[in-house]
Amino acid sequence: MKLMPVTQDLLGRRLRDLRVSVTDRCNFRCRYCMPASIFGPGFRFLPRAEILDFEEITRVVEAATAVGVTKVRVTGGEPLLRRDLPVLVRMLATLAGVSDVALTTNGVLLATWAQRLAEAGLKRVTVSLDSVDPDVFRLMNGVGVPVETVLEGIDAAVRAGLGPVKLNAVIRRGLNDGGIVELAAYARDHGHTLRLIEYMDVGESHGWKMAEVVPSAEVVATIADTWAIEPADADHPSDVARRYRYSDGAGEFGVISSVTAPFCRDCSRLRLTADGKLHTCLFAREGHDLRPQLRAGATRDELIQELRRIWTRRSDRYSELRSGAGPGDAAAAKPEMSYLGG
Repeated sequence: MKLMPVTQDLLGRRLRDLRVSVTDRCNFRCRYCMPASIFGPGFRFLPRAEILDFEEITRVVEAATAVGVTKVRVTGGEPLLRRDLPVLVRMLATLAGVSDVALTTNGVLLATWAQRLAEAGLKRVTVSLDSVDPDVFRLMNGVGVPVETVLEGIDAAVRAGLGPVKLNAVIRRGLNDGGIVELAAYARDHGHTLRLIEYMDVGESHGWKMAEVVPSAEVVATIADTWAIEPADADHPSDVARRYRYSDGAGEFGVISSVTAPFCRDCSRLRLTADGKLHTCLFAREGHDLRPQLRAGATRDELIQELRRIWTRRSDRYSELRSGAGPGDAAAAKPEMSYLGG
């Protein structure tokens, strides 16, 4: 069997995961990502001509498998807004080097698409669910979508064989931090895995303040006040969540502490934006534009060489620098989360 070549960056991190954004558009206006005050009716999203087509995306992913990628996550914006998305999922799922194709979605359209996505080869789905309180959920999504719509989408994913579903909740002080136990109870009762994420300073549009970050240690303590919990081992060294299991056997939850406990040294991710730029860090100011090469007819070997060049020169560790672990321009302008794909 041919061994997968090892591709390491300047800090010895191996490439394993590729996040593929298929659109910068979204049908939510979450305050921490795409606030309506900025992403309103007049906002200019990417023109269609600038967005990679499915064949171009597949060419990049296939080349990425030659330098270490085995896991692909389809993101947005809201990826289910991209027309014929199951076609892309099937193209990615049939690539020889890809062992796992997953999707991150806000869940609004999931009930419509879950079965077709599963049939196309989707293995897993992550749904953004910041609250199960109807009023808080409406407030947070910015467009008044009822939480029941997303819960129906989660149920549809389970029926399609995509469960247990992973639930992502961004916890923001004064907004949804009072509903942590209710979120955990919903995940426990339905057999889903909850990930509680510290509110991050991605992009420039949300007016991020450190005072609005709820540290993961506080989140864990809140859950531990209701249920007995114990630490659980990570599945892989590059996993970003610190996991805990319930002592009564009712599943697990995890916390993602990118603000208070950076995990840069284990990061194995590349991000491909909808318009073809590769970002080596969620907080990177600029990406490496692959679209000109793709549309000029770059060969597979040329794409592999470019991907290897980009990764082996990587030294990003923004969260460490922001937290004071070293020098750096942590205040520099950053692209928005909706553009980068989370």
